Amino acid sequence: MVSGAGTTILLVEDDQNDVFFLQYAFQEAGISNPLQVAADGQQAIDYLEGNGAYSDRSRFPFPGLVLLDLKLPVKMGLDVLHWVRNQTQLQHLLVIVLTSSSNIRDVDDAYRLGARAFLVKPVSTDKRIEMARAIKQFWLGLNEPSSLGPGGPE
Repeated sequence: MVSGAGTTILLVEDDQNDVFFLQYAFQEAGISNPLQVAADGQQAIDYLEGNGAYSDRSRFPFPGLVLLDLKLPVKMGLDVLHWVRNQTQLQHLLVIVLTSSSNIRDVDDAYRLGARAFLVKPVSTDKRIEMARAIKQFWLGLNEPSSLGPGGPE
């Protein structure tokens, strides 16, 4: 998998306000990575599998990072995470839970299912920008992703 400025980020989020505020925070943090949005859990799975409308990888590149909400229509975030970790070719995909829940059971379940991090959505704009800068610095900058899985050696 590829890291850095060119890496596509898949945001799995059903709340258009949260999408807008995260896009703004990314812009303010200087994150220029392509951002794709899936509005429910099934769309996220279809995107990752390259099914249907998502089969054109030039329009819908495979992501190097997934930001996954938990409370989603059609298929919940934890179900998506469970599905991802059961796909051999996706086991090394970076999935960060980004949700409004700070429930310890959600946190524990997410880590048990293979989330790489669990972030609670900040309420204030300043905190969202701070979080976006941290994502940029660590996950898109310092982190060395696995070469296994999609985009890595076969």
